[in-house]
Amino acid sequence: MLTLARALGGRPRLLLADELSLGLAPLVVDRLLQAVRPASDAGLGVLLLVKQHVRKVRGFADCGYELRRGRVVLQGAAAELKALLQEIESIYLSAGGPPEAAEDIDE
Repeated sequence: MLTLARALGGRPRLLLADELSLGLAPLVVDRLLQAVRPASDAGLGVLLLVKQHVRKVRGFADCGYELRRGRVVLQGAAAELKALLQEIESIYLSAGGPPEAAEDIDE
């Protein structure tokens, strides 16, 4: 949280974060997202790369992108993607998943 506070305190125009929620307790993740959302509403551009807590982050997001091997394979408003979340999860959680996605799973 200190790192995020320091980053936001510098009044950046863009915040890029890779796995902001990695290894953190759900309560801490909520607090981090609650700090980022108002900054975004005030005009800060925010790009969060997320593999954990996807459902939670989509509740705060305006839009989302599904990447596979570095390519965008699905994009849309957060509400639209929320409707497809079950489908997205089934691809990654199925036995082996599709061949092109199987190598991307490292959890």
